Amino acid sequence: MPTDTILLAISVIAGAYMAWNIGANDVANSMASAVGARALTMRQALFVGSVVTFLGATFVGSHVAQTIRKGIIYASVIGDPRVLLLGLLAALLAASFWVFIATYKNLPVSTTHSIVGAMMGIGLIVAGPSAVNWKQMAFIVSSWVLSPVLSGLAAFLLFRFLERKVLSRMDTVEGAVNAAPLVIAATMFVMTISLFLDTPLGKKIGLGGVAGVVVAAVLAGCCYVACRLMLRHFFVGGKGSVADNIFRPLQVLTSCYVAFGNGANDVANAMGPLAGIYYILTTGSVAEAAPVPTFMLALGGGMICLGIVSWGHRVMETVGSKITQLTNVRGFTVDFSAATMVLVASMLGLPVSTTHAAVGAYLGIGLARGVEALDLAVVRRIVVYWIITVPAAALTAAIFYLALSLFFSGR
Repeated sequence: MPTDTILLAISVIAGAYMAWNIGANDVANSMASAVGARALTMRQALFVGSVVTFLGATFVGSHVAQTIRKGIIYASVIGDPRVLLLGLLAALLAASFWVFIATYKNLPVSTTHSIVGAMMGIGLIVAGPSAVNWKQMAFIVSSWVLSPVLSGLAAFLLFRFLERKVLSRMDTVEGAVNAAPLVIAATMFVMTISLFLDTPLGKKIGLGGVAGVVVAAVLAGCCYVACRLMLRHFFVGGKGSVADNIFRPLQVLTSCYVAFGNGANDVANAMGPLAGIYYILTTGSVAEAAPVPTFMLALGGGMICLGIVSWGHRVMETVGSKITQLTNVRGFTVDFSAATMVLVASMLGLPVSTTHAAVGAYLGIGLARGVEALDLAVVRRIVVYWIITVPAAALTAAIFYLALSLFFSGR
């Protein structure tokens, strides 16, 4: 069998395996809060999360992806396309392996940081420190602090605001009808603008700039008016408290939104390097960005879904129930805060991790109720895995690269 065929087959398997691991680990970013707040059962969350994530990956995932994630190494320094091909394959295998270990341990890690660390390891083993974009690396490392701190602060402040200015007014029907539409309208605005602003979907339908903001504002206004008219009949008066009746559907909605965004953004962590390998095999040259065929996005989306359904429960159990206790209001606050901070940081060009932002929001919710509301032992384990993600993935990638180089050296 030709060497190129073997390499392509291994690469497809590696890309699919990476996508599976992304689904297993990253579903906690979106659906763990809904499970922890009992807005959805575990089975419902796995099903809904897999469907929404697949839609995001397949239909909104970018058709042009960075072959070298986050520009972490200089392809020009490496030079040889064949060497870079083996490096991309080794990076996929190493990142997959690390995310697998973290999921096995029931801990959330950044799949983006895993592939970034793997690419750094390839740069170091192939061409030394000069091949690594250290400025970009420092930018990414800063997100270890930036993401959870900003998201945690946002969750802390939002929860305190909801407690004092919204929930207290929901003790009466009139108070709920006046306060809840503001929360619902704000949620719709953030979700809509996040879908359109500087995203493949926004560019496809021409709503990537000011037009997207206008559409988001109009939809938010319509939601506000409609909710004021309908809230009394559809949300108030059912079983449970007024707040539960209002925030339970919001909790599910924001969880679905985060899952959709995860699929759209994180599919590139698996399919970007695969697209780069395919490009090298078909053209013999290196590209910083390569076209990602729709079938690759569908493959990535499908494998992410398989990872969600088969193993997604492991990390969801940790994030949704072991960091701090959730209610529908707290779960909504987690998703809304994490999504908003990722949006704002992206607009400002700041490096953030969705995983770190989500966990930071859980910490913010816990701190709003006092340190005793947090399981600090679980938090420590999560932080340790965050810190060692990049070096662990880098070392593993170097080992995989050496093994692949030895195996294919004589072929």
